[in-house]
Amino acid sequence: MTIHVVQPGETIYTIAEQYNVSVTRLVEDNGLINPDNLVIGQTIVITYPEQVYIVREGDSLQSIANSYGVPIMQLLRNNPFLSGRDVIYEGELLVISYDTQNRVSINAFAYPFINRDILRKTLPYLTYLTIFNYRSLEDGEIVGNDETEVIQIARAYGVAPIMSLSTLTYQGTSDIGALNSILYNEDILTRHIENILTILRTKEYYGLNFSVVNLNQENQQAYDNFITRLSYRLKEEGYLLFITISPKIVISTNEVTFEKLDYTTFGQVADGILLLSYGWGYAVGPPSASTPAYLTRAILDYAITMIPRYKIETGISTIGYQWQRPYIIGVSRANSLNTDAAIELALQAGVPILFDEYSQAPYYEYTNYVSGEPVHYMVWFKDARSIDALMSFIPEYGIQGAAIWNIMSYFTQMWLVINSQYEIIKIFPEF
Repeated sequence: MTIHVVQPGETIYTIAEQYNVSVTRLVEDNGLINPDNLVIGQTIVITYPEQVYIVREGDSLQSIANSYGVPIMQLLRNNPFLSGRDVIYEGELLVISYDTQNRVSINAFAYPFINRDILRKTLPYLTYLTIFNYRSLEDGEIVGNDETEVIQIARAYGVAPIMSLSTLTYQGTSDIGALNSILYNEDILTRHIENILTILRTKEYYGLNFSVVNLNQENQQAYDNFITRLSYRLKEEGYLLFITISPKIVISTNEVTFEKLDYTTFGQVADGILLLSYGWGYAVGPPSASTPAYLTRAILDYAITMIPRYKIETGISTIGYQWQRPYIIGVSRANSLNTDAAIELALQAGVPILFDEYSQAPYYEYTNYVSGEPVHYMVWFKDARSIDALMSFIPEYGIQGAAIWNIMSYFTQMWLVINSQYEIIKIFPEF
């Protein structure tokens, strides 16, 4: 795989000629919205499949899959443009396989209202789908929206559906009352765990992802007790337990670091630990990359001292942010945007995309004029280089895989980078 960074004067045609690939393939593989108007600094991914096939008259996906002894899901994964199509056309070039060296687990988050076409296009790349839905109440009850259809679709694609639960409110703040009730009231704790199991059974989930919120030195022991009890009951009934940890980011004059707490018990009892550092580079924080490479490395260096490596999933946030400058603490709030929107905005503003090596993230600044007055903006987002850098931590540290927040938009280059280099672990047999 090669990641090409667009230089001044380059076009999709000169890039295709340079790498001896077709323009059509580059456009399809990279999901380019404006192929005739590339932005300086934009990335173009060129892959080198191990095996390809040109469709002949009378072929079907099933006949091609049978011929090569591969599941149809592999063909959909390697050729995402086939998603939602009932037919294939004579002369189309299909990728049969890539030369993948490392096996990884891919766990991705989605809300129950995810667009079903995006869901079906994304599922072939996933090991687990964590449906971000349920929250805990003070009396131990659990509330959420109907996600039955999403669970059914996930299972149909051979992806293990995971129930997500937290004490976060719908506004994204921690419900301290609900958390303390669960941690310190024995009756509520017991009732809460049984309510979790009722949902797992009724909805046919494969396991639970519990988000650890507001962990501190004072409640550490109570949290450990709850997680241990929860793990014991889940394992009794054959369910997996994942724990999402979002280390609190600490910003000082000289550095950005994170609060160091003891995750030993979590690492002992859980089946997987998701490390999502989305607290740095988010809507109310200072302008920066979300899940920057330097902070991800620091968190992994700390986590592996307490958590078995094979249980760790490193977080990848796909969300970009547009900030108005100057940033004012407690007042400024960013607009979120996906990678395609960030590139389109750079094109409209007529500015090149820059790249921060420390964060391994692209960014740019631009100015709009409102009633004749200049308004300054800064944008941080993810591109192919970001994904490649964050995914490279998996083989480097020998950890389980990646946890992606989130898949509500289809990120073409992310899946191309992952799928062309890594074999994705599947819990259920693929058809």
